[in-house]
Amino acid sequence: MVGCLVIAALFGLSLLVVLNHFLPLILHFKSAPRGSFGWPVVGETLSFLTPHTSNSLGRFLDDHCSRFGKVFKSHLFCSPTVVSCDQELNHFILQNEEKLFQCSYPKPIHGILGESSMLVVVGDTHKRLRSQALTLISTTKSKGGYLNDIERTAIQVVESWKGKEQIIFCEEARKFTFNVIVKQVLGLTPDEPQTNRILEDFLTFMKGLVSFPFYIPGTPYARAVQARARISSTVKGIIEERRKKGEEANKRSDFLDMLLPVKSLSEGEKVSFVLDSLLGGYETTSLLMAMTVHFLGQSPLALEQLKLELSNWSVTNLFSSAQSEHQNIKRNKKKDEYLNWEDYKRMEFTQNVINEALRCGNIVKFVHRKAIKDVRFKGSHYPLVISFAVYY
Repeated sequence: MVGCLVIAALFGLSLLVVLNHFLPLILHFKSAPRGSFGWPVVGETLSFLTPHTSNSLGRFLDDHCSRFGKVFKSHLFCSPTVVSCDQELNHFILQNEEKLFQCSYPKPIHGILGESSMLVVVGDTHKRLRSQALTLISTTKSKGGYLNDIERTAIQVVESWKGKEQIIFCEEARKFTFNVIVKQVLGLTPDEPQTNRILEDFLTFMKGLVSFPFYIPGTPYARAVQARARISSTVKGIIEERRKKGEEANKRSDFLDMLLPVKSLSEGEKVSFVLDSLLGGYETTSLLMAMTVHFLGQSPLALEQLKLELSNWSVTNLFSSAQSEHQNIKRNKKKDEYLNWEDYKRMEFTQNVINEALRCGNIVKFVHRKAIKDVRFKGSHYPLVISFAVYY
């Protein structure tokens, strides 16, 4: 009798999983683009997460775009999803933010980022948090020591390369970026114990962010959720310590210092602010730096012709002009004088180099959006609640 109940329960559970996977295909995707839902539960998530170089689409997109076109249906992170690599549809989606579409990351990602993260909240809450974030960031950037701290950290990292025959630049870029962020956000230096503890947990957190979203003990996803809890606990400890010290702690003048008095944010939102700052700056900035150096390495003429005038907007000329630009600024600085905002504003060609690196190799390859109304575009019908993974 017990055996029959177990078999019936397993059958019912299996049927529920299969129906949950394929029912959206029947109910919502009748007029949706071609594509594949993959395996039940898993869908095509594992193929989607396969690593690839930053200057390529990767095997998953190459294969699906060749088979189904630039817009196709899939099943990612336990959700039926329309994947778009079409420039017109992407522009349409992003231009209709909060009108026809809404930021909506898959539910399992909420478990890692936290429910108060700016990446997962929507509507008025997102607007409130975003407005507060922009105010705090603008205030931080305007502080005199902001640029000086960044320049000092850069010099320390470069000087640590002396005597080394070879360095792995992407790792050095991550080290530099993390040291800058924890200093600006939490006021911590690289040699403090809390910095190493946060770094270890943050690396675990990052690995789980791009893993299969099943909370099974020992998996990257489960370890990431646990790592986020530990980081939150560490940040809360720093906040409590600051409050106990009062005015004495306020001499740090970092991001957290300005965040604490903000009464419009809850304690959880303040902790999420710190985590979002780490996430938003660490991987993206370090990857952009590594890609820029990679593309510079492929443009030897740019490094040789430092005085070349800008004749057209080619990659080579952009890079060479940026190098010349830096030399001109350096000549006008006194010995041991730090860069200021006016110097950065004069680096117009450097900004073009950054933009060119972003064009040649994207950093954030896709964003998630959800239809909040029935949408028709170029003869296709995208019903309410359908999720989109927008590649640009």
